[in-house]
Amino acid sequence: MNAIPEPLPFYRATGDEEAVFDRTYEARLPLLLKGPTGCGKSRFVEKMARKVGRPLITVACHDDTSATDLLGRYLVQGGDTVWQDGPVTRAVREGAILYLDEIAEARDDVVVVLHPLTDHRREVYLDRRNETIRAAPGFALIASFNPGYQRGFKELKPSTRQRFVTMALAYPSPEIEAEVIVTESRVELSAAKRLVTLGTKIRKLETAGLRETVSTRLLVQAARLIAAGLPPRTACRVGIVEALSDDASVREALVDLANLAF
Repeated sequence: MNAIPEPLPFYRATGDEEAVFDRTYEARLPLLLKGPTGCGKSRFVEKMARKVGRPLITVACHDDTSATDLLGRYLVQGGDTVWQDGPVTRAVREGAILYLDEIAEARDDVVVVLHPLTDHRREVYLDRRNETIRAAPGFALIASFNPGYQRGFKELKPSTRQRFVTMALAYPSPEIEAEVIVTESRVELSAAKRLVTLGTKIRKLETAGLRETVSTRLLVQAARLIAAGLPPRTACRVGIVEALSDDASVREALVDLANLAF
């Protein structure tokens, strides 16, 4: 009996992003996604990896990650010294989709190591093994970063950015965002629309002192709490407001907006 294939992860396209991915993947070009936190970048990559039938290896970049962490290291196992591939090396060997989430947070030495994967060479060099590994068929490099919509943020160097095909993603329209919330949480459409209205009002705030605005992810989080039986105002407080700010006056203002929505 043939196994029933799992459905693709839900992602609602808002433009031509799927066509851009398809052509970029076929041309074996690296892809850079830029957009605000929680707008669907990671879910988009997950869906596209499943669509082309390749495993997905995700690396959450931060400034404590070293090139060794990504490429691999020697380990002692049972008295023997053995080499263990890091996630980048494993993706290159296996022909997987390599997704570097928030690449702007990575240290410069890490980004430089990745450069040979972004051009015609499509290879990675392991200096500890004096080994060059060329990307297996199916390999693709995708990175993402948040260019800082309401706060200062580390920027990618032009020399790195120009190695990628770059595509901007944004929060979806109210109609699509409501659809996403209903699909992801099974909350009633009326509640989803109220959450979208709340999210829209918060995103229009320019002087609230928020480091990040409300993401679709946070709206889905609150919707799941509502669907689980939590009162909507409580769900908004713990699922949205508390995640956005620790400032008492800011939280009070956001709670007022949530109370107006519900």
